[in-house]
Amino acid sequence: MKTKTEILQILRMMKPKLAAEYNVKTIGIFGSVVRNEAHRESDIDVLVEFEPPIGLFKFLELEELLSERLGGKVDLVSKKALKPEIGRTVLAEAVLA
Repeated sequence: MKTKTEILQILRMMKPKLAAEYNVKTIGIFGSVVRNEAHRESDIDVLVEFEPPIGLFKFLELEELLSERLGGKVDLVSKKALKPEIGRTVLAEAVLA
């Protein structure tokens, strides 16, 4: 499992490609990786904002690409899809790339 710093570095390097091919406006991480509680089986929680929105197939393609590049299962979450009851916590914890 990569560290928080390594994951953010990879995401920063990928940002131009992600913006051009997947309409990514902002991207960051939250969850166990940010809290330094991740273990080998932990997934990598990635928060993303699209401008304009993308379809389901592109979303799944992006999730797979990120899993490959980050070296672990990615749980991709759209900022727009956050439910209010957990959204505030996620946004407060998120570290943007």
